Amino acid sequence: MKLGYFPGCSLHATAREYEESLKAIAPALDVELEEVQDWACCGATSAHATNRVLSVALPARTLVLAQKQNLARIFAPCAACYNRLSSAQHALVHDKKIASRVQSILGDSLRDSVTVLSIAQLLSELTDKIQERSKTPLSDLKVACYYGCLLVRPPEICNFDDAEAPSSLEKIVRATGATPVKWDGALECCGGGFSLSRTASVVRLSRSILQSARSAGAQALMVACPMCHSNLDFRQQAINKRGKDDPLPVLFVSQLVGLGMGIDPARLGLGRHFVSPRPLLANLGMTN
Repeated sequence: MKLGYFPGCSLHATAREYEESLKAIAPALDVELEEVQDWACCGATSAHATNRVLSVALPARTLVLAQKQNLARIFAPCAACYNRLSSAQHALVHDKKIASRVQSILGDSLRDSVTVLSIAQLLSELTDKIQERSKTPLSDLKVACYYGCLLVRPPEICNFDDAEAPSSLEKIVRATGATPVKWDGALECCGGGFSLSRTASVVRLSRSILQSARSAGAQALMVACPMCHSNLDFRQQAINKRGKDDPLPVLFVSQLVGLGMGIDPARLGLGRHFVSPRPLLANLGMTN
């Protein structure tokens, strides 16, 4: 399976481990990733809050570039990037005024339908292969699947899963052999882009999510968004400054899939996390 690949800014910077793990599991799943040439930032998270036309034009440019590469499906692993690309595609189809203005800016238009895939959608389509190629026992591992705000909402744009009761991430977890827990925080906001401007709010929201996961018996929290990972992983020192809670490892979904496949944890970028997953890996009989 050949897919267009839009890494976005985070996977080349603060979430390098996400890209490392994706590129480690892709060959095992018979997925070929062809990066969109000359891609640029999708505009998350500020463009859509400041300029409507800009918020569509930035991701639309990537869609047009993919079209020129004859890439009918674009995989955007970052939940924010996926949401912005999908939102732009929706606007170009349903808002003729915006489409006309964007076309004048880009000097080109989106003539053909381009499908934008999230990592939840892509890997849920590949669960048979994941299950077939998983060889490391993860049956004792309990995982809280965190969707956050952008992976399955709004429903008219992110329409591959139920916006109120999604199940795609749980399906992927089961395919690895691990057990998804039932919990209340799967769709709660972590504070997103307020990490610097309203840090106290992010700490409060992230604390609630982590406590909910622990209360459900989770040994790890699984995410599909670099910003969510940053808030929930990096902020744990501030969240747990009173020492009441044990650190909870926060894994990208691709890292969990890679662990199930028996891929070396170092190749999955697990050494880059602020909350060390080494105790978890030791319990699974792995080293990092």
